[in-house]
Amino acid sequence: MKHTKHSRFGEPSWRLENMHEADYPGGVTVDPVPITVGEEVTILYNGLLAQSGADQVYLHCGYGSADAWTDVKDYKMEKTDRGWVKKFKVENPTRLNFCFKDSASNWDNNNGINWSFEIHNGKIQKFS
Repeated sequence: MKHTKHSRFGEPSWRLENMHEADYPGGVTVDPVPITVGEEVTILYNGLLAQSGADQVYLHCGYGSADAWTDVKDYKMEKTDRGWVKKFKVENPTRLNFCFKDSASNWDNNNGINWSFEIHNGKIQKFS
């Protein structure tokens, strides 16, 4: 039987395990995709800072174009046995941009391009 550390994150362990096993480049997994305004998104980080043994990781995120973020926030992430996790509600309909930093101010910004996701407006588009 495999032991899974439970956390205040509150998700069933299989969900984090599946996100971790996806092994996306940079150690970042986002669920769900597409991201829809008004809904919660979960970001799992197991990249450079996590692999270097950071004692705390923060999600640094904002909305808008890649060179002009608005509504910028830093979220303290929770350490789990699958990586660092943060769940939050997406409240801006533009574009979600993010990167990560640790408590020593080391950054993982995906080689300067950050991570960026289009946000879906939640409407179903009908095609003729």
